[in-house]
Amino acid sequence: MKFLRQPAIALALFITAAAAFAQALAVIRIGVATGGVGTPPRTGSSTVGLVNSQGLLEKEFAKENIKVDWIFFKGAGPAVNEALVNHQLDFAWQGDLPSIVHRAGGVKTRIIAGSGVRNGLYLGVPPDSAITRLEDLKGKRVAVFKGTNLHLAAVRALAAHGLKESDVKLINLDTAGAQAALTTKDIDATFGYVELFVLRDKGVAKVVWSAAQDSYKFTRQTVLLVADDFATRQPQIVQRVVDAIVKTARVYSDESQRGELFTQWGKAEMPEKFWREDFIGQPLRVRLSPLLDPFLVARYKDATDEAFKLKLTRSKPEIDSWFDRRFLDAALKAQKLEGYWPEYAPDGNLVGSNVAAAR
Repeated sequence: MKFLRQPAIALALFITAAAAFAQALAVIRIGVATGGVGTPPRTGSSTVGLVNSQGLLEKEFAKENIKVDWIFFKGAGPAVNEALVNHQLDFAWQGDLPSIVHRAGGVKTRIIAGSGVRNGLYLGVPPDSAITRLEDLKGKRVAVFKGTNLHLAAVRALAAHGLKESDVKLINLDTAGAQAALTTKDIDATFGYVELFVLRDKGVAKVVWSAAQDSYKFTRQTVLLVADDFATRQPQIVQRVVDAIVKTARVYSDESQRGELFTQWGKAEMPEKFWREDFIGQPLRVRLSPLLDPFLVARYKDATDEAFKLKLTRSKPEIDSWFDRRFLDAALKAQKLEGYWPEYAPDGNLVGSNVAAAR
């Protein structure tokens, strides 16, 4: 009898495990480090935004009745981190600094694809301001959304122009708060993105500095991450998500799709004319690249050092093994896209070239 009971127990355990496995596949939870706009929310500036707005993952997993739950966070990267800590997300689209913070805190994730790399950074000031360059910010009230990838990029730019964070009065304001404060002149300047073009066109601000015109080192990086335990349990699901990201990146990296790209993004937070302006002189194959190249890794290492120096983290997490290229490499090979996107060295030069292709 004891011998007969063992298979029964094993079968029961198998059924229980299978049930848990099926339950885990009922929904894929993706966190997005922005509030988005509309119902359902949408966002521009990245391939992930395109995949979301076109319902590509929903179509991919429809046959298995797997729901794709996109969760947009007005609290940006820090809010995504809280959800990751509480095991409420399987994937996350997030910038470099908040990602480094959660890694330093012991949250286990893997970086699996680039999506929104080399994003711009701008400085906006009141229209009658005498500020014309970063050096003029000494002693001024400058807003930045702390804890986001804007924060480190801004501090990095200030340092390159001879200013420490203590040389300016950095004020922590989210995007909406910074826009309002700049309009009422409660601050002297703010670091931001294309939303500053809106204020400029309304005549309540002017944009006096751009990272794209200064140095690639001041651009901002955003990637797609997956929770480590989810990747271990569901590698096939992860692969299909990365496949969709790569396929979409290929479609919109074609310069013939430039107009359609901005039309799609124009349905989200910002009018398409502002995306067009932000991308002037920048090839789509560079800005929409999903590659996890040495340039991207170097930016994360720089950001890790800077976050530690600014006491935003208590330790410096290891970076190299964080980048898991297996899913991306498989997608590139299957879609015959190996070598399609340019690969950059840490110094911004094309790999194998002595000519700088990024500022």
